[in-house]
Amino acid sequence: MADGVRLAMANAIRDSRPPKPVLRDEAARARYQAWFNEMSSRLAKRLPDERSRTEFLEVAWYESTRAGLDPGLVLGLIQVESAYRKYAISIAGARGYMQVMPFWTKVIGDSDRRKLFHMQTNLRYGCSILRMYIDMEKGNLYLALGRYNGSRGKPQYPNAVLSAWKKWEFKPAV
Repeated sequence: MADGVRLAMANAIRDSRPPKPVLRDEAARARYQAWFNEMSSRLAKRLPDERSRTEFLEVAWYESTRAGLDPGLVLGLIQVESAYRKYAISIAGARGYMQVMPFWTKVIGDSDRRKLFHMQTNLRYGCSILRMYIDMEKGNLYLALGRYNGSRGKPQYPNAVLSAWKKWEFKPAV
């Protein structure tokens, strides 16, 4: 990884500001609220506690849009990676909602692997890493998803995430 990329990612991870939506106008606020209401309804069975679900959706929206990602894509990826389990650990050792590999804490963080179970930290790492892979693959989401999962060139994982994304797409009422 180039030093410039490592530094940019480390700076993105280090920014500890709490998630606050930046909404330019009333129309943007209305779109966000419609998205939030719809996603909260869809996610209620997976995250039944309203307070936890609200916090999760606020952070997921903030971190995904901060990284220039569609929030539905991130929700689909989380569905495939961890089924919305905060403390999920894969066979390979990936952790949390977005199944971030612990080596990333050494590469761009402070080496504290425990933070990968902190919701905002996990989503920030995951979104930043996915954004980096999308950029590396010049916008090819299929290849970027393969890199994210460590299965580049194999169709199962990218296809699963793309399929899940369709379920989390938000189409505002016209």
